[in-house]
Amino acid sequence: MKALKTVGLLLVQQRKLLLAYSKNKKCFYLPGGKVDAGESETQALCREIAEELNVGMTEQELDYYTHVSAPAFGEEEGIIMEQDCYWLHRDIVPEPAAEIGEVRFFSVADYLMQEAQAPGVIAILNKLHQEGYID
Repeated sequence: MKALKTVGLLLVQQRKLLLAYSKNKKCFYLPGGKVDAGESETQALCREIAEELNVGMTEQELDYYTHVSAPAFGEEEGIIMEQDCYWLHRDIVPEPAAEIGEVRFFSVADYLMQEAQAPGVIAILNKLHQEGYID
């Protein structure tokens, strides 16, 4: 098994989680991405959100929440996504950019109706639901 180190942004509004649609992977997933060599997780997340959603934020605005391990969606078999997830506790106006085609807020039920479902997204949605953050 090979690990893929990633970071994801958690933003909840009206009890739904913000997800971004990747035109490359044809699936909604947490905004964020891979951590590059020499970057901290929070630096990577700030960079990815600026690239994908045209939103500027600082590392100080991010609060660590949890770690998710799951099969990496859209990658070759045997790759495990190791994702640290961080809260952003302020509203933003995301504008899809780069490979992001759309952004939308999801409840667990909303996401389970999607044709493509990333295992890591299901894991974080279930955790957020169990802890009372989202429907």
